[in-house]
Amino acid sequence: MPIASLSLPSLGRCCQNSPPISLKSSFLSKPTKTLFSFAFKTTQKRSFSHRVSMSMEAGVGVMGTKLGMMSYFETDGTVVPVTVVGFREGNIVTQLKTSATDGYDAVQVGYRRVRDKKLTKPELGHLEKGGVIPMRHLQEFRLQSVEEFEVGQKLAVEEIFKEGDLVDVSGTTIGKGFQGGIKRHNFKRGQMTHGSKSHRALGSIGAGTTPGRVYKGKKMPGRMGGSKRKIRKLKIVKIDNELRVVMIKGAVPGKPGNLLRITPAKIVGKNIPKN
Repeated sequence: MPIASLSLPSLGRCCQNSPPISLKSSFLSKPTKTLFSFAFKTTQKRSFSHRVSMSMEAGVGVMGTKLGMMSYFETDGTVVPVTVVGFREGNIVTQLKTSATDGYDAVQVGYRRVRDKKLTKPELGHLEKGGVIPMRHLQEFRLQSVEEFEVGQKLAVEEIFKEGDLVDVSGTTIGKGFQGGIKRHNFKRGQMTHGSKSHRALGSIGAGTTPGRVYKGKKMPGRMGGSKRKIRKLKIVKIDNELRVVMIKGAVPGKPGNLLRITPAKIVGKNIPKN
């Protein structure tokens, strides 16, 4: 039951036509709806569209296995350090993704044949749907168009690349474990004599009260290696179809036996649009 009720006709011309406002001091009464509309604003859910952040490739690539490094003698006697990349059974198109079904155009390629029991049932089902053999590694190459490819097509290295082409090679670097600042970031050590007590220690990592914290990205000891790395614009020196190997000038990430991803080198304005 309301205890007090009063009207406020003297609040101004804008409020004279409004109904009287009741002030209820009883906590047992039901709350009344306020006259102000801003207290009942409803939040609308924003719709988020699916975006693909994968970068566009200059062309379809292949996967290979790093075999090691050697010296290659050119016809004029120049010695060139090269990395030998071998190819196991695989490099078969397993799936085609289009803008209509997936939002982007890409070619999924499988590499390195394995036994059925090495894969899970979902993986086997995905490969059996395309009618291809069981393979260990699956990677995508995002392209502008996938009309010239079909599921089950085998990608030959000698048809995609030729000697003298520039390629981008990506792989996983050699893991070094937890390392200190000297090995990980090439820091300089302190004096080993003359009474110095700072030899390989990191030293100061920031100020005291202000800011009272360590800035993000500070170079400190931590896990080194074992990360994905890409080496760009490496030259193909030799393609041997009999041995099924490719010799690439320079060093590539990883140790012998690691998986490598070889794609045509990106050159803006030539094989990659400027936008």
